[in-house]
Amino acid sequence: MNLFKKLSHYNIVVALLLFVLSSCGVSKSLHDVPNVSQYDNHIPNRTQLSDSSYILKTNYVTKNKQGQWELFVDGNPLQIGLKTGYLTKELFVKQEDAFLSKVDDIVPSKTKQYLLRKMLAWYNRKMYLHVPEEYKTEIYGLSKYAGDKYDYVADDYLRVLYLHGAHDIGHAFQDLALVGCSSFAAWGDKTEGGSLIIGRNFDFYAGDAFSKEKIIAFVTPTKGHKFMSVTWPGMIGVVSGMNDAGLTVTINAGKSKIPLVAKTPISIVTREILQYAANIDEAIAIAKKRQVFVSESIFIGSAQDNRAITIEMAPHNLGIYDVENTSQLICSNHFQSEAFKNDERNLKHMAESHSMYRYQRMEELLSNIQKLTPRKAVDILRNKKGLNDKTIGYGNEKALNQLLAHHGIVFKPKQGLVWVSSNPYQLGEFVAYNLNEVFKNAPKNTNAKSLQKAQLNIEEDPFLYSKAYQDYERYRVLSRDIALAIKNDDHIAPDTINEFKRTNPEFWEVHYLIGRYYYEKKYYTAALNSFKEALTKEITTVPNRLEVEDYIKKLNRKVN
Repeated sequence: MNLFKKLSHYNIVVALLLFVLSSCGVSKSLHDVPNVSQYDNHIPNRTQLSDSSYILKTNYVTKNKQGQWELFVDGNPLQIGLKTGYLTKELFVKQEDAFLSKVDDIVPSKTKQYLLRKMLAWYNRKMYLHVPEEYKTEIYGLSKYAGDKYDYVADDYLRVLYLHGAHDIGHAFQDLALVGCSSFAAWGDKTEGGSLIIGRNFDFYAGDAFSKEKIIAFVTPTKGHKFMSVTWPGMIGVVSGMNDAGLTVTINAGKSKIPLVAKTPISIVTREILQYAANIDEAIAIAKKRQVFVSESIFIGSAQDNRAITIEMAPHNLGIYDVENTSQLICSNHFQSEAFKNDERNLKHMAESHSMYRYQRMEELLSNIQKLTPRKAVDILRNKKGLNDKTIGYGNEKALNQLLAHHGIVFKPKQGLVWVSSNPYQLGEFVAYNLNEVFKNAPKNTNAKSLQKAQLNIEEDPFLYSKAYQDYERYRVLSRDIALAIKNDDHIAPDTINEFKRTNPEFWEVHYLIGRYYYEKKYYTAALNSFKEALTKEITTVPNRLEVEDYIKKLNRKVN
């Protein structure tokens, strides 16, 4: 084929692509803006009390001594969005930069940025049909305080709307996020006093900067329940939260195929449940109304019912997992209900991923506790070992504490109590709040003082002050350096290799990376020894193990 024909075919493809991306379905979504005329948009001027405290009359944001941001807002949907954006605007810009900063590096070309914008619009062309107007209005208000740096990705409102689906996309595309969320609940004869207790780790990782500025939001909407959630700037959806009726929601990713079109982000479904449900039946009814585009377990705890269930949602299926004859519920990243018992993707995920391993580890740890308490729940969330207390290396996704969590959280719904971890990971102090007191006192908190229940706080993990922790942090730096050296075919000094081994010797990935480096440098005997060493460790998934074994087979042929 000559050059003229190649260019002609290229132009036809581009023309067809642009036609598809600018079709009427996309156009409608691009021009859909919520009607906010029905809402009072008045908000007071912001007053700065310190470098980390701002107020809007009776609403505020403040940074507590543990480094968490506490936000209190009230009003109609537009006011909540505007107030949240105004109070957190500096954090909002930083968070968007943390999430999107790599886009400039990956897509430096203006032409490719234009195509990216068109592709995002096409992919999200139906999202506006699946997000309730109330939440689109809140996002619209919030977007008024978005930065200008990433306007080429999408206009402010659409960009903030699209980012509410980032969690879903991160779960669907395995390479975009490390996700291994773990949740458990106990009640009745399994807890002191019989009250429901829930613990969970939210292991969504999008870079260290992304997890730095977490917000504990306390929200009083004009309609529905008052609620709290652990979130980040620019996010109105819920990944972990509890309302004033003692209903809790957390989310755990399931195995999804790559979706072809975005619908309702799971965090919007859980936000609706938290705001409008008081018990399990009401939560299920809301979930059944929504269409999602990835697979996710919604872990529901209820003070009214004094038990927990999981709602398992997929694009074309929904199941309810409600345990019988036990007072304990465990959830990792696979489905357990009858609706998914023959689902091939779920079965494959159970067999090949680290989900079942973490499930069994939670079973093991809970079985060793006679009566669960919030403090014991925190101990479980912080556990870094494998089954039978095996040392499996720090950062291993088979551990409940993978040392990358955005947050850990513990609920005691009947009492209105919640404990939220502080940085780093879930190693910092778990800060306690009594929601009954918070919602009573927050409107009068004109000095923006932290409303934590300090006497109930759970102290930092002693691991934070250990040499092992220092070594782990050094491991994280070196692992990135070595991965980059492999990519760029750079040289690594032998002393650096030896130091890397010492930082995290029981983690299989250390030896795997060293093996990769030696392999690329054609140091085949050294590479073979490293991969063999990796094989003696607790490898995270079946595909990981098969990859190591494949390298060993290839190297055996080269060496012998």
